[in-house]
Amino acid sequence: MVREQSRWIPVPWSELPGLNTDAINEAWPAWLQSCQKPGPTWKALCPEIAKLANAPVEQQRRWMRDNLQPFRVESHDQRPSGLLTGYYEPALVGSRQAQGHFKVPLYAPPAQLGQRKPWYTRQEIDTLPAARAALRGKELLYLADPVDAMVLHIQGSGLVNVTEPDGRQRWVRMAYAATNDQPYISIGRWLLDRKLITDASWPGIKAWIDRNPSRVNELLWQNPRVVFFREEALPVGSTPPGPKGAQGVPLTAERSIAVDRRSIPYGTPVWMKSTGPQTSFDRLVLAQDTGTAIVGAVRADYYAGSGPAAGELAGRLKQPLQMWALWPR
Repeated sequence: MVREQSRWIPVPWSELPGLNTDAINEAWPAWLQSCQKPGPTWKALCPEIAKLANAPVEQQRRWMRDNLQPFRVESHDQRPSGLLTGYYEPALVGSRQAQGHFKVPLYAPPAQLGQRKPWYTRQEIDTLPAARAALRGKELLYLADPVDAMVLHIQGSGLVNVTEPDGRQRWVRMAYAATNDQPYISIGRWLLDRKLITDASWPGIKAWIDRNPSRVNELLWQNPRVVFFREEALPVGSTPPGPKGAQGVPLTAERSIAVDRRSIPYGTPVWMKSTGPQTSFDRLVLAQDTGTAIVGAVRADYYAGSGPAAGELAGRLKQPLQMWALWPR
């Protein structure tokens, strides 16, 4: 089977590493999310997938073998290996008002965004009166750390424990709404190219910033791309659902991936193998998202979840990858 960015080679189920040991039931909630917006190929099978939600894991595994065909995903020049990276949803603290340490605004899209392409760069937004005027009144909330704001811009969404004007605290989600149409430039790459660091993970970048606080703006301005957000209210007193991926359904921690949709369609169950210095995976995941850097046949971004531990993994994850698409027979 040939796709725009890849070719799929049919293989026996025995080729999938870890097939009999992965707790595939942990991927079923992600699969049910994809069935909320199924493509035409999956529409007929989604009722069966829903019926199996609480079935024993061996029954789920048997159903997959009976109804799906594994395909090894390769590039057009027959390379079966690619790259796995990670992303996550930051969990931060913010304020509805600019006060105390909370002085770094997160903005909703300005009204003039479509009138000027590309829009102002990150440095221009911080320094030009015209850019600041265009954003006046678009402040959604404020963070204390400009580096945290940059992380939020790169990840595309995040959870913020916000203090309301009346003193109440609650979680809200800053969800992706738009960008300034400027290119994304890696601040980690900028530091590496100047031999200022050898570890370009977020922990490595933050360690450099701690040593060089006077150069924070210089560093952040190297990435001209800015994300604008929209606020999503979250249910009080419960674990927030994951952010919505490009498929339009909430992501599931450790069971959702972002892919190049020219290689793998949204909603496709994927068997993933990756072994590296951070962790090893042999597991069932769902293709539910994409990203500007996720390009190629065997390329995926692993959604690690939310919070510091997920951020630590996602920030360091960069290792070889193999993928098998599972497709109805």
